[in-house]
Amino acid sequence: MGSDSKHIITALQRLAMFWRANQWHVAKELALNPTQCEVLTRVAAKSERAVDLADALGISQASLSDSVAALDRKGLVRRRRDPDDGRARMIEATRAGTSLTERMPEAPVAIQEAIAGLAEDDRAGLLRCLALIIRSLQEAEAIPVQQMCFTCRHFCPHVHADPARPHHCVFVDAAFGDGGLRLDCPDHETATEEEAHLQPGALGCRGGSRAPG
Repeated sequence: MGSDSKHIITALQRLAMFWRANQWHVAKELALNPTQCEVLTRVAAKSERAVDLADALGISQASLSDSVAALDRKGLVRRRRDPDDGRARMIEATRAGTSLTERMPEAPVAIQEAIAGLAEDDRAGLLRCLALIIRSLQEAEAIPVQQMCFTCRHFCPHVHADPARPHHCVFVDAAFGDGGLRLDCPDHETATEEEAHLQPGALGCRGGSRAPG
């Protein structure tokens, strides 16, 4: 491993330590733990099936069940039958749960300020690098698959000459740059293995009848 790689790993470790400590601080103030905060935040945005929620958070069904049970006892979430599958259960936030998430910061203030202080090109480059790392981890099956551009059938990378907006999203038929890369897009459609090999090192470009131009 080169020295630059070691420095990057050290930086990521320190950021992870800071983030984890902040999560525990926020959770403690809300009488929750970090996993319960993550569960509540996701279902407050959109109700989810228990099995999908566990996969998205990268936790076991048992761990999810414990977290949901604790949140249920506090009146923050409720479980209901999935209308599309009577054997499955949907987890949704109550009004009290949704209200509580409004007190949760999206990220530590210090991190938000540090990112905001970066130049636009630096932020875009950082997002692209992080997305590439996440994609590699997903391909290695080290983390759950996320709804990100790099795994989407609508994503067409580097098809435009404009260096500021080289990529194309077929779903919205629009060009965009690295700063527009999504890590969790509601319109994501996972590319098949065949679609993933249509372009060298790329995914997508088969998302619809409209060709990027």
